[in-house]
Amino acid sequence: MKPSFFLIIVVSILSLAFASDTGKISGRVVDDNGPVPGAMVRIQATETHTFTDEDGYFVLPKSNENDLPIFVTAWASGYYINGTEAIAGENIEIRLKKHSDVDNPNYTWLPSTLQSGQNEDQACAKCHSNVKTNIQFPLPVDEWLEDAHSQSAKNPRFLTMYNGIDMDGNKSPLTRYGYNSEYGSFPLRPDSDQPYYGPGYKLDFPETDGNCAACHAPLSAVNDPYGVDPTAVVGVHKEGISCDFCHKIWDVRLDPASGLPYDNMPGVLSYVFRRPPDGHQFFAGPLDDVATGEDTFSPLQTESAICAPCHYSKFWDTPIYNSFGEWLESPYSDPETEQTCQDCHMPRLGITQFATTEAGGIKRDPATIFSHKMPGAEDKNLLQNAVTMNVESRRDADKIFVEVEIINDKTGHHVPTDSPLRHLILLVRVSDENGKKLQQIEGPVVPDWGGIGNPDDGYYAGLAGKGFAKILMELWTEVSPTAAYWNPTRIVSDNRIPAMGSDKSSYVFQISESSKAFEISVRLLFRRAFLELMDQKGWNNADILMEEERFILPSCNRNW
Repeated sequence: MKPSFFLIIVVSILSLAFASDTGKISGRVVDDNGPVPGAMVRIQATETHTFTDEDGYFVLPKSNENDLPIFVTAWASGYYINGTEAIAGENIEIRLKKHSDVDNPNYTWLPSTLQSGQNEDQACAKCHSNVKTNIQFPLPVDEWLEDAHSQSAKNPRFLTMYNGIDMDGNKSPLTRYGYNSEYGSFPLRPDSDQPYYGPGYKLDFPETDGNCAACHAPLSAVNDPYGVDPTAVVGVHKEGISCDFCHKIWDVRLDPASGLPYDNMPGVLSYVFRRPPDGHQFFAGPLDDVATGEDTFSPLQTESAICAPCHYSKFWDTPIYNSFGEWLESPYSDPETEQTCQDCHMPRLGITQFATTEAGGIKRDPATIFSHKMPGAEDKNLLQNAVTMNVESRRDADKIFVEVEIINDKTGHHVPTDSPLRHLILLVRVSDENGKKLQQIEGPVVPDWGGIGNPDDGYYAGLAGKGFAKILMELWTEVSPTAAYWNPTRIVSDNRIPAMGSDKSSYVFQISESSKAFEISVRLLFRRAFLELMDQKGWNNADILMEEERFILPSCNRNW
């Protein structure tokens, strides 16, 4: 039975008296239909919070010793955040407004940065960039501009792969086909007598657009996942994974049995959006006390699941991108000690504001503000803090023994991860006091895909060391390693190092008794793509040195 109107009035009066006596703030959270139970009520930008009771009432603890106004916010699931100023002892009312629970496919995306012909007020940068302010640290749009997500629709590696061209615009011939009475037509390897500039989706499927845009150009693909040519997007749609896109995500469709997105459902195919009705806005974020308006809190924004649709995908039943699945299988996803994707890729950097002061930005605990730079495969600092490398060596008679252990102790997924083009190359070299390289007589060597040619130019095949990669082979052409995983492929090998896993390798080198000392050099390199493909496409992405050990081994050393 609901309490009588008289009883509600009495409770309200008692709450007000209690607040006045103690310096606390009391009040009620309501909507157009009455009280809102279970609403989060918070003194903005603090840890001081409480929840409303079944009749919408709350009492906040005393927050300060003076009577200065403070801002109190309220939020409940299904509602926008709202708030009001209050002073100690005051009884207040906060009225919440429900947001739409459907998606509007006719919504026009907001630009992150100022677009030609648009009002500056429409761009996220107006409030979330420090370009025109005296703030000394980057705000979210400034960081995002340095992040690969802002480049996803114009990444030259992606575009040259999609079109089958090189960096100069030269195009490979269309795919040739053979015919078999049992199987019908099937693709053939490229003609070795014709100029070739690498594979391309449009060479294999010139009449279709594919679903590449579902991750790379999602603003265009959200309403037509299979009908967008990513090379044709313009304007705000060329911003790739934009601010407005991420903050319109409301849910992720995951298979309850596996916890992963469903097969062949990348990007927008696995996201649920809340694009607002005409005349309204909607922003979902990780805080429940932002400036009042048409913003709401979404716990998904701080969960790894929000990354899943673009960082897990199976094509033709072969897992291609799987950093989310690797995290899910790792100790990092343990609910008791969970470390999310955001912990590493959106770290707290000590920043105290995420909006300009002029736009209502206030100083906050830096532990509550995530960086939007999202470091990844191009970030040297991230890569150089991904693994630990241990090297041991000894001399025994006329031989040098080197043992290398690589431990993936700092990364929540395999190393390397995601694109199967990425790989690691381990190089082990022993030279004498004159710089002469010793001959390797035992141990693994860098595979052919490490590049056949001059080692001075980065072609390391056959040198002492190893390669770490997921190697795919096209089923029909047997091209391997292949980058054309829009075609049916199979995994030939996968020796990447899983989270908390390790790899050990041993090497033996021949020496002469006349040598007095030896330099041991061990380097671990990260490479964005296989060298043959990089040469075909004209890509110029330098290797990144992840780990290095150099030391001198005296000739008399006979112990580990």
